[in-house]
Amino acid sequence: MKKTKEQNFDSFAETYREVHTKSIKNVSGTDSFYFAEYKVKELVQFEENKEARVLDLGCGDGVTEVFLEKYFPLFNITGIDISEKSIEEAQKKQLKKSAFQIYDGNQIPFAKESFDVIFVAGVLHHIDAAKQQAIVNELFRVLKVHGHLYLFEHNPVNPLTRFLVNTCVFDKGVKLLYSKKCKGLLQKSGFRIQNLIYTIFFPRTGFFKKLITLEKYIRKVPIGGQYYFRASKS
Repeated sequence: MKKTKEQNFDSFAETYREVHTKSIKNVSGTDSFYFAEYKVKELVQFEENKEARVLDLGCGDGVTEVFLEKYFPLFNITGIDISEKSIEEAQKKQLKKSAFQIYDGNQIPFAKESFDVIFVAGVLHHIDAAKQQAIVNELFRVLKVHGHLYLFEHNPVNPLTRFLVNTCVFDKGVKLLYSKKCKGLLQKSGFRIQNLIYTIFFPRTGFFKKLITLEKYIRKVPIGGQYYFRASKS
């Protein structure tokens, strides 16, 4: 398979969580696993624990699947990634309800309308701008009618987010997507936007830790450290 710049995660596959935690902990007050779990917990308010086919595009080392199985034990999950070594790390976890496979970064290797839920976390900003629409088109193709897409991205409006991205070895040279840009990509593919939610407004430590409970009241304020779209195919 032709090597692309996105595949540089091969070199971090074994140490991704350790390196990521070191990069973010002084500012965020927590570790890489926290952020993987929080994204899955966001789905709990929308999705039932029932039999469903779930796709995780850009699954990396499979930590997201650990939490998906924790909160949604009836889900049947497929994780795909262009990083072969990351897929190897995911497979080592030997999860009961999750399968992992490498893909070419272009065409998602499944038939039309294969999945009930699609999860994409922090992936689009690692994809060349010229390819982003094609990837979103693929997500639309493999999502079932009435299925849901959850698309998480870093928010470039937030100064702490910009700092963390600029100092993170994984994000060297990336260009973050404003929520308006993401919305346009989704709508052009045919997705119907149901929710745009901003999250992670405060560090998870010290005085700021006391303010975390307030975040549920300000989820529409566009300065959270991250945001996500919940979109459907109708």
